[in-house]
Amino acid sequence: MTNGWNTWNVRSVLSHVLLPDGFAISLGLKTYDTGRCLREALIGRKGDPKARLERIIPGPHAYDGSFTSLELEWSGHKMRVETAAEGDDWYARVTPLSTHIKAPALTIEAAVLWNRPGHARRDGDALVLTNPARTLRVTAGGASRPDEPVVEIASPYLLVGLAGPALITTNPSRLQQADAIIDRRKAEYLGSRSHLSEAHHAMQICLAWDTIYDPFRQRIISPVSRIWSCSWGGWVLFDWDTYFAAWMAGVEHKELAYANASAITQEVTENGFIPNFATPSGFKSRDRSQPPVGALVVQALCERYRETTLAERLFETLLGWNRWWPAHRDQDGYLCWGSTPYAPVTGCSFETIPLNTRFASALESGLDNSPMYENMPYDAQVHRMQLADVGLMSLYVADCQALADLAGRLGRKEAMEELTGRAERYAAKLKTLWCEKTGLYLNKRLDTGELQTRLSPTHFYPLLAGVPTQAQAQRMIDEHFFNPQEFWGQWILPSIARNDPAYPTQNYWRGRIWAPMNFLVYLGLRKYNLPRARKALVEKSQALLLKEWQECGHVHENYCAETGAGCGKDNSDAFYHWGGLLGLIRVLEDEDQRLKSK
Repeated sequence: MTNGWNTWNVRSVLSHVLLPDGFAISLGLKTYDTGRCLREALIGRKGDPKARLERIIPGPHAYDGSFTSLELEWSGHKMRVETAAEGDDWYARVTPLSTHIKAPALTIEAAVLWNRPGHARRDGDALVLTNPARTLRVTAGGASRPDEPVVEIASPYLLVGLAGPALITTNPSRLQQADAIIDRRKAEYLGSRSHLSEAHHAMQICLAWDTIYDPFRQRIISPVSRIWSCSWGGWVLFDWDTYFAAWMAGVEHKELAYANASAITQEVTENGFIPNFATPSGFKSRDRSQPPVGALVVQALCERYRETTLAERLFETLLGWNRWWPAHRDQDGYLCWGSTPYAPVTGCSFETIPLNTRFASALESGLDNSPMYENMPYDAQVHRMQLADVGLMSLYVADCQALADLAGRLGRKEAMEELTGRAERYAAKLKTLWCEKTGLYLNKRLDTGELQTRLSPTHFYPLLAGVPTQAQAQRMIDEHFFNPQEFWGQWILPSIARNDPAYPTQNYWRGRIWAPMNFLVYLGLRKYNLPRARKALVEKSQALLLKEWQECGHVHENYCAETGAGCGKDNSDAFYHWGGLLGLIRVLEDEDQRLKSK
């Protein structure tokens, strides 16, 4: 995967890079009505409207970079950028979509990224990229402005007036064929995908634009979004987010799926758990993990590709992580979220300030400010929130079951027996959290034994572990899933029940809808005969994804449970790939229905 042209540069979706050389061609815009210059662009960037930030509508993006398309609006100017790649040749067509008294200029910058050997220079009306192995010559068709200075650009560049379409290529002998080549690549790519659902397109396009090259580890990864990664020093990998990215990629790109699952697993800490997050500086959450979904994802990928290659690669680390939970988060046979302090490694203040607190333990849940964890007691001596958590225990049982299945595939009999025993033990403890009066499994305070009634979709996760009886599962759905006072509505599933005092704030995990919750509940519904709920969750998840996708070209981090809008909150990244899980639900359901019809 680390070869060829693609949008590998995390800092801009207008930057195309040839790997392994690091040759970059970055497009931009110079305006004459304001004199401003746009050199980098990201999807979904938000801020002060007066800053006149760019607005990008993402279009198709082949995983291999063979075709990409987007539309850009900035400072009153609009243009469409389409690119195609064939081998080492790269082509681009930039089409203006607005008219101006004096047309803007397309800026074309050349650089060699990441301190790779080589250099870029301008040679007349061309840019030359060279290293000891190869030389590329970048030329453009259109009204060239070769001697016009642009003070914002420090590297070699070309300027081309955008009174009409501009063509760029790394193969000057084929500049006249660039239009036809781009059209052909476009037709080939779109034709190969014409049978797919729009939800599938939204999921794949978001993941493809969010996939970048990591020069620190020399690998391809799909961080949650470029905006997050630019803020964290190049990239940030979150635990369950990246595993889910692997599952989404696995629908059609095995290599990218395996790369993501491997990347986050390889961030395992010195103490044997997958951290909440990891960054290129070495700063990672060595105090806490995040929901254990890794084995579920690896199991799903092994089933899809009918091989055990990924399981062989990751099994030992996943087994160590599985053993870590009971060793560090078990209390009286229940599992609790926690935060174990450690000696700072990088000197970042966040390595000391929030550790070993109730707040830090809530971060381990992945549901950072969930009302479920408000005012819960925290024992700093044992580093655990004093709450037996239904969601954690359910995911852990499912993790044991998935890992036991992988152990069986790998011929690891002792490990399979160990994991099966652990699954049965924690499943038995989870059953003790069933509340017959409520018709639901409830969290329990371990200092008082009191069951907690603040409800979240995590209370449906026992379905994923296969713990409830069919009768119990039916009660959970009839009395809670379809209850309009709790979870039912036009837009589902809210991250806290609608009748919770925190719900009206619609702030992050305080009521907004999160795709991973819908996805995990969907996986649980698949294990039971609950067709009405399953159908409703599939259809409503798809509708939620497509609302913002069709209106704005956005795939959001979270959505308003009242309006279905993703925009309007600063803490809802507009191009966060796990929003695509709403589409993965549709994809998996369609696959399942096709299998049943055979």
